[in-house]
Amino acid sequence: MEKCRVCFHPEDRCIEVDKGENLLRAAMEAGVHINASCGGEGYCGKCRVIIESGEVTQKAQVKLSEEEVNQGYVLACQSTINSDLEVRVPIESQIGDKGVLARRPPIPLKGYTLSAKDWAERLPQWELNPPTTKFHLVLGKPTLEDNLSDAERIKRELSKLAGLENVVMDYPLLQALPSLIRASSFDVTVTVLDRGQELRAVRLEKGDTSQRQAAIAVDLGTTTISAQLIDLQTGKVIAEETDYNGQITYGEDIISRIIYSTRATGLAKLQSVAVNTIWNLIQQMVEKTGIEFCSITHLVVSGNTVMTHLLLGLDPRYIRVDPYIPVAQFFPWIKASNIGIRIASGVYLKCTPCVASYVGGDIVAGVLASGMFNSEKLTLYVDIGTNGEIALGNKDWLIACSCSAGPAFEGGGVRHGMRATRGAIEQVRINEVTLEPMIITIGNRRPLGICGSGLIDLLSELFLSGIVDERGKIKTDLPTPRVREGDLGGEYVIAWAEESGTGRDIYISDVDIDNLMRAKAAIFAGINVLLEEVGLDIEMVEEILIAGAFGRYLEIDKAIIIGLLPDVDVEKIKFVGNGSLLGSYLLALSKNLVVEADKIADKMTYLELSTSNRFMEQYVSALFLPHTHAEKFPTVMERLKEAREMAKLGRAGVGGGTS
Repeated sequence: MEKCRVCFHPEDRCIEVDKGENLLRAAMEAGVHINASCGGEGYCGKCRVIIESGEVTQKAQVKLSEEEVNQGYVLACQSTINSDLEVRVPIESQIGDKGVLARRPPIPLKGYTLSAKDWAERLPQWELNPPTTKFHLVLGKPTLEDNLSDAERIKRELSKLAGLENVVMDYPLLQALPSLIRASSFDVTVTVLDRGQELRAVRLEKGDTSQRQAAIAVDLGTTTISAQLIDLQTGKVIAEETDYNGQITYGEDIISRIIYSTRATGLAKLQSVAVNTIWNLIQQMVEKTGIEFCSITHLVVSGNTVMTHLLLGLDPRYIRVDPYIPVAQFFPWIKASNIGIRIASGVYLKCTPCVASYVGGDIVAGVLASGMFNSEKLTLYVDIGTNGEIALGNKDWLIACSCSAGPAFEGGGVRHGMRATRGAIEQVRINEVTLEPMIITIGNRRPLGICGSGLIDLLSELFLSGIVDERGKIKTDLPTPRVREGDLGGEYVIAWAEESGTGRDIYISDVDIDNLMRAKAAIFAGINVLLEEVGLDIEMVEEILIAGAFGRYLEIDKAIIIGLLPDVDVEKIKFVGNGSLLGSYLLALSKNLVVEADKIADKMTYLELSTSNRFMEQYVSALFLPHTHAEKFPTVMERLKEAREMAKLGRAGVGGGTS
């Protein structure tokens, strides 16, 4: 087979591949990331690259303008390699800088973040009591009179020292046991894991290492993976790292990844890249703190049902099809090395239990961490992302659902949408009189596109300023060059080509707004169907908790203006932050809460929305700004009235001054 050399710039990475190979696959093999929101299906148009030299064959020119084609742009996923290539990945197609994943919200949050006092009140049963414990043992040396086996000698000492009975010995520990205890003169430390139904001795070390004990908490997100290194002696987080989930190269949403997993080696590949991302985070934290790998005794991972399946190498294909059945909801403690996380001997991993196909361990972890499972208050928990996962209830009952919002809140499905990385527009204000925008980008760089929080800001400002109507359609007859008619309907230009970092106009179109409207409608409909299911209305909800990395940057008033969240007193709304990571942290520290997590997953009722007529009715009603039933949003309508009056007066003043 003829070989071709393909070089990707600006990374300057080169690889040899077979002639006829797909260009996106070649980039994957070279370790070069190219945004591919649809996983290579050709419809998102995100994987634009420029062919600087060489030849490719394009299957289609989807999402490419004539100007782009003339400039050498192709879609990587639709291109086959015909010769040696020099390929440039433009900045808008690159993944971005992971440093921004730890960025702070750009302005004070319009809402309240739960305080330390809140946590103490919400989790009174919490105590520092990790699932693993280290015991320092000084064993009596065997004699003819005391001729117990080495294993029974350790069990006897554990019984005397800590009252532990019926401890099971891990097989690798038994293999290392005879030589290690004699090399240490019978002075050892044994690590015992409480697996609920069983106590298991999982590691043996020379001397006294009982004060060196750490755990890893992980939020296994669809887009990003976050991890914390925890000192189990104090309960303090001593390091934290975040990175993009390596799986995004194979599809940005879970459905794309399920489809990819059905390919010959797809499941193994997706598992491998997730494991590699977690392992890299662990290495970074260990290097930062200088602790030893052998100090780490266990990991707790919380993720949605599909992400959990992919990490564990479980076939997720039946989650996608009616009747939407996962392989499992509850997962045993497993050796981390069994899935490729090789930290040290005897390190075990626990995945937070899931509720159903699309309500996973991330929501169980968040419900646990928020304390709503323990509260008298009627609480609504909303995790906004590609999948909007929503829980409702209190200490007596819990019900949850998941509604597919699509990737719009993370920039997917929007022509100039992008992830929250440097150069992404994250805040927008539009002058009601001149209709000119004011924008802030992450890192204060030239704008490259718009991230999720910026899109919500932008849509609310377009609505308040009268640039879009209730249907989300751009009014192209306004007296400003910012609005124009494009190939796909109306467009509003946020940054002109000479102002942008891409050399092209950055704009939002009717089609983009339609995708945003669908996403916000799905979340709002999910909230209302849950309330209807239990015969309640939004006024009865005493507290609304907003969770997720995206939620942290959400301006509540803007979310209410577009009808993403209900029009309620903002005093009711609090920010949880990364509830999934916080839940993993608590589970890593307290075996009591491991039991509570199982109880939460077991008692939470799952409401399937995909076949619900009520959901479709609510969804269609929410496909307006802010809603078909405007009376549901009294404060928004009042604000809209004021904005329109101010704009009218301002424009009259401008006209009077020039006549």
